[in-house]
Amino acid sequence: LTTQYLEEADQLADRIAVLHDGRIAAEGTAEELKRLIPGGHVRLRFSDPVAYRAAVAELRGATTDDEGLTLQLPSDGTQRDLRAVLDRLDTAGVDADELTVHTPDLDDVFFALTGTADVPAQNAHDSRPAQTEETVR
Repeated sequence: LTTQYLEEADQLADRIAVLHDGRIAAEGTAEELKRLIPGGHVRLRFSDPVAYRAAVAELRGATTDDEGLTLQLPSDGTQRDLRAVLDRLDTAGVDADELTVHTPDLDDVFFALTGTADVPAQNAHDSRPAQTEETVR
């Protein structure tokens, strides 16, 4: 299968080779390629500034957006990892209004390996977001 549609490759191919400048930049299963790059994270959004500040204090090392009242933490997206974050917030008595999990997809892999997001006409007809995200409210 040869395709420029990374979502299609993710669903249909047993092995994937990413080409860059006519050479194979990486090769493996979709999951192997996704593990090559960092980028998985959990994003927490708060509507209450007091809860946000308490979460910032509890989750040291998180990337913060004081204006948007959001935190972003590195995560592999596993149940264990999410539970650890939520347990820390529960212990501190803090409730987030929204939790979003992002796991790297093949678009992220392509960009990391080639330094460009130029996947020709990828999903031009598709209005869905390219990244894999799940949101819980």
